[in-house]
Amino acid sequence: AAPGTAADGGRGSIHILSQSSATEEKRPQFGTRFLTDPRQVFQHNAWDNVEWTEEQEAAAKSKVQENSQPLPLEKQEDFDSRANEYWNDFYTIHENRFFKDRHWLFTEFPELAPAYLHDQRANPDSAGIHHSPQSSLDPSGDVARLNLTDFPGSSATYRILEVGCGVGNTVFPILKTNNDPGLFVYCCDFSSTAVELVKTNPEYDAGRCFAFVRDLSDDSAAYPVPDGSLDVVVLIFVLSALHPDKMRASVGRLARLLKPGGVMLLRDYGRYDMAQLRFKKGRCLSENFYVRGDGTRVYFFTQDELHDIFTEAGLEKVQNMVDRRLQVNRGKQLTMYRVWIQCKYWRKPEEETTTT
Repeated sequence: AAPGTAADGGRGSIHILSQSSATEEKRPQFGTRFLTDPRQVFQHNAWDNVEWTEEQEAAAKSKVQENSQPLPLEKQEDFDSRANEYWNDFYTIHENRFFKDRHWLFTEFPELAPAYLHDQRANPDSAGIHHSPQSSLDPSGDVARLNLTDFPGSSATYRILEVGCGVGNTVFPILKTNNDPGLFVYCCDFSSTAVELVKTNPEYDAGRCFAFVRDLSDDSAAYPVPDGSLDVVVLIFVLSALHPDKMRASVGRLARLLKPGGVMLLRDYGRYDMAQLRFKKGRCLSENFYVRGDGTRVYFFTQDELHDIFTEAGLEKVQNMVDRRLQVNRGKQLTMYRVWIQCKYWRKPEEETTTT
């Protein structure tokens, strides 16, 4: 897989949409806690959908421009060629102590939750993503269509792939909450160290999960599943780790793995996120693309850029939204503006494609 940061909007230090307490377990999707009185900013740890002033956006653009002088080409090429080394070092240093499970996953991406599969079986139109007749809900038709029965999870009725799985922050919550016998989860990462940490986790179940090493940027490499076999592909803070020149081909390759009716889910860094504004001079590789102190890289997207990438891959938009959040450190009386983009794009069923 391409390098998976396995870090939620801040390399593990900040939970994107924390639902760690029982009282927050039924929290609706983000966008419900608004800051209407600036004097109350330190009453909560975070505020949703914070509107930026023109001055604030101008200051962010100025800051990015100030630190946007790219490194020499030979240094850029060095970071590209040694990307695997840097990510292996990252996971060797941090192992699994650095990360928390992403409990917000099932709120923002119900396609990963047990109730979604149950609802789809009861009413295929209930969840908004309409599966084709030969989707995962019909395993016999699925296997017949693929004409393959010897790949990992070939007998499954619902298949999820996470690309850039890190140490399993998405995979293990899915496996723990979903005991549906028809579920099979694939996960891959660029880092062999990360994949080994997943495989040695006591919750790894080879009967329900298959972890493997994969360089997402190599769009010619084979996957352990045939094209048209996956219901869901998950990209969480991973596409931003690729070189911008390799993003379109990589997403195009993943899109071919989706069944008609399958969906690709993405959560990643948005333009002018706090992490981008914190980069100093000498860390810029190219426009909106940076290298961290540990050698790992990160890109900051706009909605339009991601829309173009997904539609060029033959997918259609279900969701493309910006999550602007104000994180608050009440102890230090500090405010931090985060910008993330969340997308859902799907492969339209063939019969719908021909009739529209």
